[in-house]
Amino acid sequence: MATRTRRPERREEPLSREGIVEAAIGLLDTTGEGGLTFRALAERLATGPGAIYWHVANKGELLDAATDAVVAAALAIEPAEPSDSPRDEIRAVALGLFEAIEEHPWLATQLSTQLSRSPWGSVTPRIFEGIGRRVRALNVPESSWFTATSVLVHYILGAAGQNAANTESARALGPDATRAEFLDAVSTAWEALDPDDYPFTRAVADQLREHDDREQFLSGIDLALTGITTPRPPGA
Repeated sequence: MATRTRRPERREEPLSREGIVEAAIGLLDTTGEGGLTFRALAERLATGPGAIYWHVANKGELLDAATDAVVAAALAIEPAEPSDSPRDEIRAVALGLFEAIEEHPWLATQLSTQLSRSPWGSVTPRIFEGIGRRVRALNVPESSWFTATSVLVHYILGAAGQNAANTESARALGPDATRAEFLDAVSTAWEALDPDDYPFTRAVADQLREHDDREQFLSGIDLALTGITTPRPPGA
């Protein structure tokens, strides 16, 4: 008895750029940048690659759009409680970006690429506007707006990216490895360093083992904000 090969079901609703980007984000989250191909995306969307090319020219454009969509959603997060404080708003924006980078492992690399290779694109101005608007509201002198905002942006993306890298390193220890086990391994290695060459690193090894990533991150934001808003003596 002859059998027929079942064809994959085709989508019934119209394909949109927003739907393509959403599907790309899901694919990036599960397979990483290497797994994002137009063939894999077409299978996920139950359509043909040609239909995707109608909305997106190439993989680079798709990565840019996915990055922009995740960043826009992160910057839309409001403080846990209503507040007129620019400090609280900066903390909320910073934590939104931190959690977005933690949730989407591919995002840190894409943000670094966007900020260095295409700062004129949509992502860099979006992040600078989200932070800079609140910096201005802190009554920071206009001559310091760019520097103050840059300090915060560099800290946020650097610290969040390092946290995401630590998470990936923990996974490399094994499928069942936990963050606590990873930190314990690092702390143990620091404690074993030569006490004459690394007295400070040995002294803080136990703090590394016990620290909370989000609390440490927000403490860094507070330190930066304190420095940004502290008046400097004339000529300093």
